[in-house]
Amino acid sequence: MRTKWRVRLGVLAGASALALPVTAAPPATAADPTGHLVEVPMPADVEIVEGVVPAAGTPVPSLGGTPRAAAAAGACLGATSAYGAKGCFQPHGDIIWSRDTEKDGMSAAVGVYTDYGRPAAVCVNRLGADTWATCDKDYREDGNVRLRALRYNGDNGKFYQPETWSGWIPVDGQY
Repeated sequence: MRTKWRVRLGVLAGASALALPVTAAPPATAADPTGHLVEVPMPADVEIVEGVVPAAGTPVPSLGGTPRAAAAAGACLGATSAYGAKGCFQPHGDIIWSRDTEKDGMSAAVGVYTDYGRPAAVCVNRLGADTWATCDKDYREDGNVRLRALRYNGDNGKFYQPETWSGWIPVDGQY
């Protein structure tokens, strides 16, 4: 009887010890402003790409709809967003779209990771709040990419939460 009590007490103590760090410093959520900045580590070989203003006449990406309809229409896939940043991948042309949604002095960043070992790249939108920027890349057509939306501070070159990830997106747009 006494052994069961000690086991239960040990389990309870272990669980409370694990819960303490979670309650002491919770990560920022997509709805939170960046008042409590938590730095996000990036791979050492990450390529930072400056986003550019989309070419004149380029339609703004459609972030809704089904993957099949989006791929057929040439719209963006894998739409993901966090506080201050939205992003998607346009398979026809391998274009990364990055939207800055907050006027807070930071930039929107959309990281792109592949499933075939290519070093990560991040499309940074320094054009200001309520703007879209594009980064033109070239990925293997038989590969997949995954997006990571987060914030970027150009003054110190660091990335911050909140962050969100998309699922894997086929580069050719065919699910």
